[in-house]
Amino acid sequence: MATTPGFLTDWPWKSLGCFKHVLLAPWAIPKTYEFITGNGGGERDLSTFLIFPFLIWRMIHNQLWISFSRYRTAKGTTRIVDRGIEFDQVDREAGWDDQIVFNGLLFYIGAMSLTGATHLPLWRLDGVVITVLLHAGPVEFLYYWLHRALHHHFLYSRYHSHHHSSIATEPITSVIHPFAEHIAYFTLFAIPMLTTILTGTASIVSFAGYITYIDLMNNMGHCNFELVPASLFSAFPPLKLLLYTPTYHSLHHTQFRTNYSLFMPLYDHLYATADESTDDLHERSLNRGDESPDVVHLTHLTTPESVYRLRLGFAYLAASPDAADGRLRLLHRLLWPVTLWTMGLTWLYGRAAFVLERHRFGDVRLQTWALPKYRIQYAMQWQKEAINSLIEDAIVEAEGKGVKVLTLGLLNQGEELNGYGEIYVRKNPGLRTKLVDGSSLAVAVVLNSIPKGTTQVAIRGTPALFKVASALAQSLCQRGLQKKEYDRLRQSFGTTSHANLLLSKAHSTKVWLVGEGLSEEEQKQAGKGTLFIPFSQFPPKKLREDCFYHTTPALTAPKSLENVDSCENWLGRRVMSAWRVAGLVHALEKWEEHECGDRMLDVDKVWEAALRHGFRPLHSSPPSPVVAYN
Repeated sequence: MATTPGFLTDWPWKSLGCFKHVLLAPWAIPKTYEFITGNGGGERDLSTFLIFPFLIWRMIHNQLWISFSRYRTAKGTTRIVDRGIEFDQVDREAGWDDQIVFNGLLFYIGAMSLTGATHLPLWRLDGVVITVLLHAGPVEFLYYWLHRALHHHFLYSRYHSHHHSSIATEPITSVIHPFAEHIAYFTLFAIPMLTTILTGTASIVSFAGYITYIDLMNNMGHCNFELVPASLFSAFPPLKLLLYTPTYHSLHHTQFRTNYSLFMPLYDHLYATADESTDDLHERSLNRGDESPDVVHLTHLTTPESVYRLRLGFAYLAASPDAADGRLRLLHRLLWPVTLWTMGLTWLYGRAAFVLERHRFGDVRLQTWALPKYRIQYAMQWQKEAINSLIEDAIVEAEGKGVKVLTLGLLNQGEELNGYGEIYVRKNPGLRTKLVDGSSLAVAVVLNSIPKGTTQVAIRGTPALFKVASALAQSLCQRGLQKKEYDRLRQSFGTTSHANLLLSKAHSTKVWLVGEGLSEEEQKQAGKGTLFIPFSQFPPKKLREDCFYHTTPALTAPKSLENVDSCENWLGRRVMSAWRVAGLVHALEKWEEHECGDRMLDVDKVWEAALRHGFRPLHSSPPSPVVAYN
């Protein structure tokens, strides 16, 4: 939002939310029907029919730029601005398709009201030439002066400051403007289109090509990584006046009073507003290599539709998973061919981890890498060798990059898969990168989530993370507490604690520590008001409305953790899984031992370190030190 929002700041259909696209239906449906059936009363109108498919193409084009930019800026290659993106920017830019709806409505109205705006030919050379000349002349010239006017205090505070709220830009930042600004911009871009219509030289290619060019250049200029090679300008120096670069426009967002031009720097050079550091920043950005992180969190895909919720997928879904469940299911149904295509790609060509996101915590750089494997593949015995190979390759790559700590997230640390990461340490005895499975912090989070005054605790479900389940039981028993469950747990620690470990089939206990295998039948047997506290990587299915469910072990990240613009799987905003936080704490504390296999760190020591670095529990009800657990 602008500093002091002016007239026509909000879009007219703001209250419609996601239903704004329905506004196109009264035009798109009949025009599509008329073209397909031929019932339009005359020759089929291809140009009007193509308006709606073209709007869809624009959305796909923009989304491809968003995904590609997020991937490149996460890796760090040729990145321009190091400043991170936060949730407020994601929220501000969530309505990037408003301008596509707006343009679509104007295209349909124009087609119905302007003589010569329908039944356009596919191609006319004269119309393309007119479009190019009018853009390079009047459009670029008028935009330059409009842009300078928008930087006057009166207009800037009421309108353009909304766009400049984003210092580190994303491709779609280019279209985040108040409604009034979009009216002005469309008026400018309409000059070539209206001229070709009035002169009878318009064509489908001139219209579609011109709008696609505008989208392409807008997205490129705001992508925050440099991709225009310097050799292009060396071979043809005048091109510097005709083609801007991401670096060129990035300087406008950081300096504010330079580089006003639309896509052609010519007018900045004519009126002495070109930034003198443009060439230097362009060269430095091009020479920038991949970022070498200090900590890597190695995770994997979960479900086929989870690709839409990744940071590289749909930004608004990645930023609000709880509110996006319905949208995710709808997308899964509408985009099932895309889902199948991505599944096929990952199964056939998923041979290496990819960079998902980056963060900075003080001087420590953190990246999240994801294996192109789904949760279901971890349950397939014949996939075990391939998954272990991918994990080992990621560890070797991290070692080569000088990574200090690598955490094994989700199922990458399975006992049956790799013995909680132990096999990698045995195969690489000289491994300098410390492997962390995060079990100690996960145990600490669960222990400190048990409400004060609790007198009974039970472990239920199949403890897929037996290491965590065993450590939980042992920690409780060593505190002089009593605990329920399993023969295998009894065998996992000394006889001094046996008296505090009881086997019970009762379901009256009000606090359940639940593993991944908690069945529907077990949940039904729980008493009303039971609190389920997961110690598993994946949350239990919420079946009981009369019970309470904690999330999987997680902590709230401090504000000093930068570039947090997406949520981790099902967790909320600025909430990180205990396993992920454990690696960051390990690096911050400069601990030199691995935490994998049977090795556990001191639970209290890890918990205190996490709190000291600003991480906070989601459920801050520490257990009483003098309660009995049955």
